[in-house]
Amino acid sequence: MIEVKNVSKSFNGNQVLKGVSTVFEPGKVNLIIGVSGSGKSVLTKCVVGLMTPDSGGIEYDGVDFHSLKKKEMAIQRQDIGMLFQGSALFDSMTVEENVAFPLKMFGKISKGEIRDRVDFVLERVKIGGKNKLYPSEISGGMQKRVGIARAIAMQPKYLFCDEPNSGLDPSTSIVIDNLIQELTEEFEMTSIVITHDMNSVLEIGDKINFLHQGQLEWIGSKEEILKTDNENLNSIVFASEFMQLVKSKL
Repeated sequence: MIEVKNVSKSFNGNQVLKGVSTVFEPGKVNLIIGVSGSGKSVLTKCVVGLMTPDSGGIEYDGVDFHSLKKKEMAIQRQDIGMLFQGSALFDSMTVEENVAFPLKMFGKISKGEIRDRVDFVLERVKIGGKNKLYPSEISGGMQKRVGIARAIAMQPKYLFCDEPNSGLDPSTSIVIDNLIQELTEEFEMTSIVITHDMNSVLEIGDKINFLHQGQLEWIGSKEEILKTDNENLNSIVFASEFMQLVKSKL
């Protein structure tokens, strides 16, 4: 479990986060949504330690993350898996080399154990047998799967996904959403997903955090989001003609 406690962050006098408090729960897909500039990325960077809040705190299972010493924070980060927007694979490395990268950098296991772990996670994300291919030789959806495999290779307790469906067609997006949800439940991870995709929100949003102008305006589930009276949230949820039709039938 990750607790965000009254976190604020400013840049050059511009307050980007304004006293944000929430809890990201294990075994659930915790979403962060909001329009561009609402503070989603800054909040996530504070949570993973890439930025330090001006005030407030981040606790991982009761431990104040930002009070840790540099070495202790590095150890804590090994429990964090990250799926970056665009997958961020190394073009010069094969699929298996990309997945093995964190295991070689941070793991303390043998070459045989690394190979077994790589094979296991690639099979788990349904891309087994593609080990020797390079990112340029596989589709965008497969690249996302490789990114997920790399993110879970270290058996993290926490999984962060930044726009996992960016650049994907609708059918592939559903596959990636389902995979994230399955892995979250299977490994009891605390998953945090930044997304603009309302289909993802309605499919896998166990807990949805809506940021607006740096403030956490609404928290709820995928079932509750269709019935909210928050005007700012409704303006993005029901932006499409299809969602307007959904709303009219509620």
